[in-house]
Amino acid sequence: MGKQISEHDARLLFDKHSAYVFKTAYLMCKSKVLADDILQETFIQVFRKYHMYDASKPFEPWLYRITVNIAKNMLRKQKWVSVTEESQEQANPSEPAPSEQLLQEEMSAVIKSELDKLSFKSREVIVLHFYTGLTLAEVAETLGIPIGTCKSRLHTALTQLRRQLNDNDFFEFQARGGLI
Repeated sequence: MGKQISEHDARLLFDKHSAYVFKTAYLMCKSKVLADDILQETFIQVFRKYHMYDASKPFEPWLYRITVNIAKNMLRKQKWVSVTEESQEQANPSEPAPSEQLLQEEMSAVIKSELDKLSFKSREVIVLHFYTGLTLAEVAETLGIPIGTCKSRLHTALTQLRRQLNDNDFFEFQARGGLI
């Protein structure tokens, strides 16, 4: 087990991982406000429990497990909240042509809309695997489930997405590595 984290190391961890934690939380809960709360609570827990982190293992699965658990807890508490569709903000240093950007935004909106229709369990596997880049083994470890269950959930989620999206949209989803 590790030691307490210094303020400098805490800032470095936050700077390095906060964007991914926010994006993961946003994709799981569909609300920027709730994702921001999850981001803050995640890092509070990370810093509070840093001494429990096993430095011999990768950091990201441990961080994403905390993120997923906090997201689940907050969603349970917030079930009554009606989540509205929010416009996606993408910072891209090399701006594509306006027509290409419009097509990308439309595709992202279609895929995001279909992802939102998936169950939470299906969505969390898609988000952790495709959006955060975790391997299936890391996703399984993060969620505390067997690798076979993780593969099954991913297969089910992709099958459902394939049914929901037309073939061109689904292949576009896969070609982007699942990214919206």
